[in-house]
Amino acid sequence: MDDETSAGATTVDDLRSAVTGTVVAADDDGYEDARHVWNGMIEKKPLAVVRVTDEDDVAAAIDYARDRDLPLAVRGGGHGVAGYGTVDRGIVIDLGGLNRVEVHPERRTVRVAGGAVLADVDRATVPHGLAVPLGVISRTGVGGLTLGGGVGWLTRAHGLTADNLLEAEVLTASGERVRASESENPELLWGLRGGGGNFGVVTAFTFRAHPLPPVPYGVNLVYAEPHWRSALADWEEWTRDLPDAMQSIASFLVPPPALEAGDEPLLFLASAWADPEDRGTGERLVDELRRHAPPDAEEVEGDWLTWQSAVDVGFPKGSRGYWKNTSFDRLDEEVVDVILRRAAEQRWVGTGIDIHHMGGAFARVPEDATPFPARSARFWLNVYGFWQDPADDAARTAFVKGFAADMAPFATGGQYVNFLGYEQDADWRAAAVTVYGQEKLDRLVALKRRYDPENLFRLNHNISPG
Repeated sequence: MDDETSAGATTVDDLRSAVTGTVVAADDDGYEDARHVWNGMIEKKPLAVVRVTDEDDVAAAIDYARDRDLPLAVRGGGHGVAGYGTVDRGIVIDLGGLNRVEVHPERRTVRVAGGAVLADVDRATVPHGLAVPLGVISRTGVGGLTLGGGVGWLTRAHGLTADNLLEAEVLTASGERVRASESENPELLWGLRGGGGNFGVVTAFTFRAHPLPPVPYGVNLVYAEPHWRSALADWEEWTRDLPDAMQSIASFLVPPPALEAGDEPLLFLASAWADPEDRGTGERLVDELRRHAPPDAEEVEGDWLTWQSAVDVGFPKGSRGYWKNTSFDRLDEEVVDVILRRAAEQRWVGTGIDIHHMGGAFARVPEDATPFPARSARFWLNVYGFWQDPADDAARTAFVKGFAADMAPFATGGQYVNFLGYEQDADWRAAAVTVYGQEKLDRLVALKRRYDPENLFRLNHNISPG
């Protein structure tokens, strides 16, 4: 056994003795599965993956990484497209075993352990007639989603996931256990509402919950290519005066084979109504869009759990992914020309284009209330790759980058970190000020210096302390 291997084995043995959870190293069964995250383009070989069972395990793993100057990755659901939930020759804290969800219906609050995924929360809240604003893929980790912002089907009705974060329990780089709320460490709570995983490991989140949306919940109006321009124009006009309770996303993609929807690119106008006390208005608004833009096909989802997991089939673990995004304010002929030209180029399964209609409760949160950027944005574009064949890496990545470059002249400055693929450190540092703005970035840097001055938590869209 060479010195490097021996040193690695000693470190892992010491780590095993320090935790009650499972430590998976390179020579252990299950290592290949343990080291991988959702994005198959990310090929890392950690020294060890620590599947923690409690806060003490998290603290022990932080101590080992810090004391031995090892790189540290923190994994919730492992679904982030940038792939920061794994690392070469370092320690991975896998929070997946910490997935307990406690619902307090009388207070309309939900406490969520740091390793839970969206499906864990939805399954717990639905029996109580409640929902937490979350994302759109049920296997996404609640932690990463929240710390980046959290855009989904309740954003216009109730704001981002981060806007509904009431309290967080955090383990810092020094091992300190900190509670962040409006009354206790409020500046840290501010940073956690969109500043990413820069300040520590969040072992539990407490969210505000809202009445469960009505049944049936959502509808997809589907359009073949000849009808795209007119349908998108009608959709743009329809979105101008919508009540907060109506969320809508326009998507262009070639459907995955499992959806049995053919092999041509389609436009999906997906709309979801969030007010259980007034289902009639939601139905009337969808009827209005349907009359102005008669669809070629239509799909109705009957309940919240089904709707929240409807697109999971397109994003199996091991998919290769690269994403770009931007905010923008207009869908006039000039912008539509770019979008439709690029959408028509997609003749493959493996990329998609989402246009999120923003506004509503999201827009009423003051710009400086959270790190999340561009609260005034009318639309948010996400161009996302999710292909399977490594031979497609260059072409699919180039398509996403090219589309983003074409949309840059219309951008209003906002980028959502959860919709960003892996970027080189230098590229991200240059972009950070444009994402957050200088004033917010200065506040985030001050928090970083306070809670992580040595930048232990750097495997993320990093806020450097210096």
